[in-house]
Amino acid sequence: MSTDQQWDIVSGIGITALAVAAARAVETSRPDALIQDPYAVRFVEEARPPVPMPTTAAEAEADGARRYWPDTSTYIAVRTRAFDDFFQEAVAAGVTQAVVLASGLDARAFRLPWPAGTVVYEIDQPLVLDFKLRVLREQGVAASCEHRPVAVDLRNDWATALEAAGFDRSRPTAWLAEGLLPYLPPEAEEELFQEIHRLSAPGSRFAVETFGNVAAAMGKSAADGSIRSMGVDISGLIHTDRRPKPADRLGDLGWRTRSVAAEEAAAAHGRPLSDEFAKREAVHVFARLP
Repeated sequence: MSTDQQWDIVSGIGITALAVAAARAVETSRPDALIQDPYAVRFVEEARPPVPMPTTAAEAEADGARRYWPDTSTYIAVRTRAFDDFFQEAVAAGVTQAVVLASGLDARAFRLPWPAGTVVYEIDQPLVLDFKLRVLREQGVAASCEHRPVAVDLRNDWATALEAAGFDRSRPTAWLAEGLLPYLPPEAEEELFQEIHRLSAPGSRFAVETFGNVAAAMGKSAADGSIRSMGVDISGLIHTDRRPKPADRLGDLGWRTRSVAAEEAAAAHGRPLSDEFAKREAVHVFARLP
């Protein structure tokens, strides 16, 4: 992948963020929803994707025997809830600086309650952030924190851009890498962890989504045409190279880690994952720097 490649919300990796927004919209429409994201449906509507994406549970169920959208929405709901809870636990512990890496159409800065004085930074491609903020602005939505978008590609010097936006490395930070690691080669993942460690004050926290089986995690979407039909060949975007487990790597850097299998989290909420999603061996890693 070239360092000058850019994408908007209906091209490249951007359209996968739009698919995640559709899944959050589907979950929000359920009477037993695990999360509430009232903005997700508007992102999908405003983006006008090249193929239709569902925004309600009924539309997702129309997916039929393939079950891509219902199963995806369940997994995204479990993942989103886990990381919503992560941020709420962090601020309850007094952490008032947060960074969402490759934020896509994440709207936590706008939909979660944040204590006064909390600053939330979102790092992503300029066109992705521009789209998201335009849609929210047109709806009259205001962030419930001090929101600072950082328009920079994570393949470039994002740390300098983050500090230029006001990031204070002396304050404990809650970091999130959700849906990011499969798009990074091993060396880029290692560099990301090193930079986060360098920028983190004692008391910082880090939540990471990882997969034991990356090929299974992304491969079915490519094989059954779910993402390919949107104009993206997912197999050309992900990296299946062997690498250390994030929990092990963060442990080596001095972080205390706790890993929760997504399948376990889903069962705890009474929303078991499909067999296909269980095969992906998704794990939510929660780390804390003493």
